[in-house]
Formats: sequence, C-alpha cells, structure tokens
Amino acid sequence: METKILLVEDEDNIRKLVASYLVKEGFKVVEAADGEEAVKKFDNEYDLSLIILDVMMPKMDGYQVASYIRNESDVPILMLTARDAEIDEITGFNSGADEYIAKPFSPKILVTRVKNLLKRTSQNSMQDVELDGINIKYRERMVLIDNEKAILTPKEFDLLYYLVQNKNIVLTRSQILSSVWGWDYFGDDRTVDTHIKCLRSKIGRYEKNIVTVRKIGYKFELEN
Repeated sequence: METKILLVEDEDNIRKLVASYLVKEGFKVVEAADGEEAVKKFDNEYDLSLIILDVMMPKMDGYQVASYIRNESDVPILMLTARDAEIDEITGFNSGADEYIAKPFSPKILVTRVKNLLKRTSQNSMQDVELDGINIKYRERMVLIDNEKAILTPKEFDLLYYLVQNKNIVLTRSQILSSVWGWDYFGDDRTVDTHIKCLRSKIGRYEKNIVTVRKIGYKFELEN
C-alpha cells in the first residue's frame, strides 16, 4: 500500500519543493495551502500515513488543525514552523504533534525526519509507557513520577522516553543523539551529559536508575 502524506504549507514555493522531494522518495502527496483546506482534505482523504503541518497559516493555524486532527485520528503529525522557542515546541506537542522541525530546513533532512517518524509509528514506539512508578503519556507529553507531574523540557521528555523504552540496555551517546536529537544534529555530544544531569534532578527517586556507563553512555537500569 502506498504511503500517503498530507502536506499543509501556505507558501507555494516551499510546499512545491517539499512535495517534489517526497514524490521522488515514492510518497503520494496531497497538498493544502491553508488550515481550512487542510481540515477538508483530512476529512475527505483515506489512508493518510502522516501529516506535515505548517504552524503560521491563514484561516486556521497549525495548532488548531493539529488539535482537530488529533481528536479524530492518531495519524503522526510533523509540524513545521519558523518559531523555535521552547514554548512553541510545547504548544505544538500539546496540540498533538509527534515531531517538530524549525524553518529554514533542508528538504533532505525533512524527508529523513518523515521516514524516521513513519518507522517509529510502524513499530508502535509512540505508545504510553508505565514502568514501576513512572507513567509516560506520549500524546499528552506528560510524565508522572509516583503520580506527581514532572516538569520536563521537550528534549528531557524525549530523552526519558528513549531511556525507559530501552531499559537495561546500554546506549552510547551517539545512539542517544541520533534518536533524540536526530542524525542531523551537529552539536557536541556533551549536550547528552548536560540533559542527563537536568533530567536526573527532575525525576525524584528514579535519578539513581539512570546509570552512567563509563566511556560509553547511559542506561536506565531497573529490575524486571
């Protein structure tokens, strides 16, 4: 079955460029130029595998469209925006987005993010996770530690989710960077150490479960 993507972007040149890259990769692309058109296309199209959704659009913005879609479907949503502040990421995730990429972006990187998101979705790796006293609600981007809400940044959330999903498995810094930050991240791998330190300070008694593996990386250690 073909993979059908709804691409919502009000700037014609960007939409056409992204669509051309997706088509070259074998995807079928349905286009929409504003939020209202996006909702209509969503309601009328069947078997959508993923939605690429711009935020700043006329008639309905991307957050409104994402909220509408999420009330109707679990289809993965990748949001595009010129905004890159943390509060904008949080708003996007709270609206139902599964992935977030800031403009300007490389179309090739966007295609890679699309493939990764589709892969994660097909593997059912975006489900809620309950482990001992940790409850991670993926769609809500919420973490409960012993029934108390933990206040995490988007990256801290993704980091904890990745560690918990791979409990008792040693993960290298490179693996963590690739999975949490994306393969196109060009920063120092010490950012992993910094985020681990911050994450430990926010998860109460489970801070000791994030174990440092000297010269390799980290693992979330928990008895079965």
